[in-house]
Amino acid sequence: MMLGMRVRGGLFAALVMFAVPVAATLAAVAVSLPAVAQTVDSITVEGNRRVEVETIRSYFRAGPGGRLSQAQIDDGLKALIETGLFQDVRIDQRGGRLVVVVVENPVIGRIAFEGNKKVKDEQLTAEIQSKPRGTFSRPMVQSDAQRITEIYRRSGRYDVRVNPQIIEQPNNRVDLVFEISEGVKTGVRSIEFVGNQAYSGYRLRDVIKTRESNLLSFLGGNDVYDPDRVEADRDLLRRFYLKNGYADVQVVAALTEYDPEKKGFLVTFKIEEGQQYRVASVNYQSSIGTLDPNSLSSFSRVRVGSLYNAEALEKSVEEMQIEASRRGYAFAIVRPRGDRNFENHTVSITFAVDEGPRTYIERINIRGNSRTRDYVIRREFDISEGDAYNRALVDRAERRLKNLDFFKTVKIVTEPGSSSDRVILIVDLEEKSTGDFSISGGYSTTDGALAEVSVSERNLLGRGLFAKASVTYGQFARGYSLSFVEPYLLDYRIALGLDLYQRQQLSNSFISYGTKTLGFSPRLGFSLREDLSLQLRYSIYQQKITLPSTLNNCNNVQTLPDGTPNPAFNPSPAFANLTGLSLVSTNGLGCFSDGEASLPVRRELANGKTLTSALGYTLSYNTLDNNKNPTDGLLVDFKQDFAGVGGDVSYIKSAIDAKYYTPLVSDIVGVIHAQGGILNKLGSQDLRMLDHFQMGPNLVRGFAPNGIGPRDINPFSSQDALGGTKYWGVSAELQMPFWFLPKEVGLKGAVYADAGGLYDYQGPTGWTLTNEVNGFNNGVPTPCRAARTNGPTDSGTCLGLQFDDSKVVRSSVGVGLIWQSPFGPLRFDYAVPLTKGRFDRVQEFRFGGGTTF
Repeated sequence: MMLGMRVRGGLFAALVMFAVPVAATLAAVAVSLPAVAQTVDSITVEGNRRVEVETIRSYFRAGPGGRLSQAQIDDGLKALIETGLFQDVRIDQRGGRLVVVVVENPVIGRIAFEGNKKVKDEQLTAEIQSKPRGTFSRPMVQSDAQRITEIYRRSGRYDVRVNPQIIEQPNNRVDLVFEISEGVKTGVRSIEFVGNQAYSGYRLRDVIKTRESNLLSFLGGNDVYDPDRVEADRDLLRRFYLKNGYADVQVVAALTEYDPEKKGFLVTFKIEEGQQYRVASVNYQSSIGTLDPNSLSSFSRVRVGSLYNAEALEKSVEEMQIEASRRGYAFAIVRPRGDRNFENHTVSITFAVDEGPRTYIERINIRGNSRTRDYVIRREFDISEGDAYNRALVDRAERRLKNLDFFKTVKIVTEPGSSSDRVILIVDLEEKSTGDFSISGGYSTTDGALAEVSVSERNLLGRGLFAKASVTYGQFARGYSLSFVEPYLLDYRIALGLDLYQRQQLSNSFISYGTKTLGFSPRLGFSLREDLSLQLRYSIYQQKITLPSTLNNCNNVQTLPDGTPNPAFNPSPAFANLTGLSLVSTNGLGCFSDGEASLPVRRELANGKTLTSALGYTLSYNTLDNNKNPTDGLLVDFKQDFAGVGGDVSYIKSAIDAKYYTPLVSDIVGVIHAQGGILNKLGSQDLRMLDHFQMGPNLVRGFAPNGIGPRDINPFSSQDALGGTKYWGVSAELQMPFWFLPKEVGLKGAVYADAGGLYDYQGPTGWTLTNEVNGFNNGVPTPCRAARTNGPTDSGTCLGLQFDDSKVVRSSVGVGLIWQSPFGPLRFDYAVPLTKGRFDRVQEFRFGGGTTF
């Protein structure tokens, strides 16, 4: 590459300066070496100031008889030069004596850096070998200049120039100044793939970590050229093909070329895909007589007829080997063998179980963890000192350590132990920052503008604990939360989580009331398998409804009992014209004439603060290939909560949510989403409106939040959504990239169709109380009769009209724009309802997203 051939003027001058003294020294040696042997005591030293005479003489070691041979004098001279303490060393012969003349290197007074803006002085000082008050050495300065260059190159600045300047000071001292010209970042201008037939370059760019430079690259760092990252990408590509049936794949090379015109690198991956294979048969063999190999078949993830999957093969070997160890065969080794049929493009797999060498773990040495406690690392191992060495368990431990996200790099290697049947495990780690301070902002058509400030630590006190505190303040939502997680409760692989939260939801265009919730929730998490997890939880929270006074006045008299005017009096004749009722009413029949919240809302307000105490669990099955941007796999969550363990309410609430992703053709991904839920009453306790399911675009896009299902439709009420006890929904979606845009833009489109329903409201429909909610009715009880009708207004009821289109299926079709932006995931949806209930509320456009910076 042209970059590698470029020679900088400053470095060239420094090389010349370093070479001249060495050449002069060698010439002096050639001329001045004595021709006769001498003793050590006959050596005279001249020119030394800091180095003692005896120290210099000690480099000349006499042979038998105390005499110095020519070779010994030569070796001593070379050893003195290699110390780096001297600029020049000469040996002269004067009157039969050896005279060693030295010119000492200066002492460094100070070290400075000029021109460095992207790398701090502290980082550069830690990397170089030259130190203040240390000996000045030209070769060392040359090495330091190269070290500084490498630091900048690792951060993507290949145009850096480092020119060391030496400023002489009195008393044989010098100041060392590194003049740095940082240059601009050297990015990756293009990524190309050669030889790929089965997968497009667009799809393969999803597999690798390196990204092309674009206008928003300054918010990330993966567009910076990093040779180590490019080499890792080769392995990622190979593993991707092996996972998808291409057993013969070879990523032949990753070619990089610097383009001086574009001032960036051109990266080309050369791939030989080969043929795609399917599994023809799976067999099991064992050379251990007492171990039936077929008994391990249930731990195999390889199935006949499926695509050959090297990742599934590796996991099968690991699970089978661990199971054999559990059964007492500690040294059993499972080796897979694949016999390919090149004509039929099939592979026959045989798992062979053999007795491995009897090797034990002598020690586990951990290096590089200056902050993380040793026990945090050791508990990720299922083996310890003295146990049988099991490579599958070691690989699992390495994977777990990487998943902790505490370390930049994790590598476990073995070294020979004290005997042939002993090994030492060396765990090499490089720690990274685990604390986060973030300011997040976002906007959605549901919650409005929202901002959050949070502080979190994933490795608190180096003990592997997680803690987070956050404060949220938005247009319609506010609150705070505190979270704490102990991942190993009582040294078992059980995660204990504690959450304390306070949330306030303000009234908006979708709901007339606000809610305040204060809660606490401890939880336990279990990993049953790599793809199956269970969470147990207990939740206790207090909830209260808030209402504007204008929506909480069931009275329309002109004057209050104390003679003062009623601020809520509404002289509008609209209600009287509709019902024939008098506006000046003392019997409660004119409740809604000035606008009123629905009865369930006012009843919640009358009940005051409500305490809910519930036990629950979540069972999750996850086989997604990528949790953030999935293209293949299944995610299923089943949840149940049982309220009534104390508290004021009781119910059982069940919900299931399943998403299936599958790649189709030309980078198009299909998504099937199914969901459903049911709320059941427990005992004689009535269900609250707040406990019902509320649905909108989270069920069928194209509808407003709380826009679906039973509703109070009294024309003079706030017409609140009442919710339902049953819901179902299905959605089919196609996600496709914009092939005409660069992959790094992160845009893709979606088309979808949704269908679902919410029905069966079972909350309060009426009650009798003396003074309404805060009315003035002279103490006369006012009955509120329930009304379930789709006809004209039924005067005399406090619920008004309840409308429930339980037989109507809500459906819609729409398009979406998905942007995995540097500002966070953003999604824009435009959906048109095809079928809807009579009083459902529509919201065709929806937007949501946020970021952290």
